[in-house]
Amino acid sequence: GCARDWDGLTCWPRATFGEVVKIPCPQFFEEFTSFLQRNCTQEEYWSEPFPPYTIACGFDEGSSKGPEDQKSYYSAFWRVYTAGYAASVTSLITALIVFAAFRKFHCTRNYIHMHLFVSFILRAVAVFTKDAVLFADETMDHCLMSTVACKAAVAFFQFSILANFFWLLIEGIYLQTLLLLTFVSNKKFVWWFIFTGWGAPTAVMFAWVLTRIHQQNTGCWDDDENGVVLWIIKGPILLTVLINFLIFINVIRILVHKLKSQEGGGSHSSHFVRLAKSTLLLIPLFGVHYIVFAFFPESTGLEARLYIELGLGSFQGFVVALLYCFSNAEVQTELKKQLCKWQYQEYLTFTHRQGALSRETSPVNYVTQLSLLDKISPKRRTSVLQDGVTTV
Repeated sequence: GCARDWDGLTCWPRATFGEVVKIPCPQFFEEFTSFLQRNCTQEEYWSEPFPPYTIACGFDEGSSKGPEDQKSYYSAFWRVYTAGYAASVTSLITALIVFAAFRKFHCTRNYIHMHLFVSFILRAVAVFTKDAVLFADETMDHCLMSTVACKAAVAFFQFSILANFFWLLIEGIYLQTLLLLTFVSNKKFVWWFIFTGWGAPTAVMFAWVLTRIHQQNTGCWDDDENGVVLWIIKGPILLTVLINFLIFINVIRILVHKLKSQEGGGSHSSHFVRLAKSTLLLIPLFGVHYIVFAFFPESTGLEARLYIELGLGSFQGFVVALLYCFSNAEVQTELKKQLCKWQYQEYLTFTHRQGALSRETSPVNYVTQLSLLDKISPKRRTSVLQDGVTTV
């Protein structure tokens, strides 16, 4: 018969000679309920799928793109989000070093920022790891691939996504607390935030891994999930996105109220500009862009979802580092002060070296050295003694 086959989109099960295998379209296509068929031919080779993917599953329906064009498109898109995550990792590590190096920045607010930075770094590393393990080899048979390494890569990827969403939620809660109350900078708040930000994703992942092992231990755990397995991950993510969106709306409401109460004689246009600026800055900080597709099926608006969640999402860490660290006036002032200090130290070192060098090469110093040598030379001492004896 025909062996199990991976055609790049679907895994076809083993079949006997003359058997016709019928499977539904992959769920990552748009919502199509059509089926694909393949026949195990007399030569024990699989026939081409019929009807073709373009017809049965709406694969780029109404588009003139062929398979090679699609491959080129997704390859270019892979380069975009790889560059985005690389830029995010570089900027976030730099921001972490800045916050850790200066004691002035050791406070509750920046501790929360630093954990958020770490969650973004883990997310980028997880994406790189998953791509390297699952998609580095284009000839890899995804039907047969079911190793501990690939399952661990997918589990780590899911954990990093969960942790990132939970820390975005904690940032939202903290910001709203700052606006509503006089926040007490106490270490116990930091520990509660740390426990929630890392503990909750760990508990969810533990439940997901156990459910996967006992209910759907297939492939590399990157296939389509069903029922309970799907909602163990998706449920907490949707909850964090929804709560953060509500916090975002409430923060905007508070900002509107504060802008109206301040500078009552100011123009409406200036208030609007400040409000629009604040809103745009808060969108990446709260992850508000995820609300667009949060409550739709995974197959809805696939291309738009790729642009928003992968394209824009890959640069989210870079934007967060830029807003929380590099664009912060306090950070800029401290960095300038440190730079001036380094320059002044370099200047002092340079002038000290120049002074020492000038003294060594000075003619006066040269004459002084000769006179000292002349005084302590043995010949000089002998002549002095002889003069003393003659006089006597």
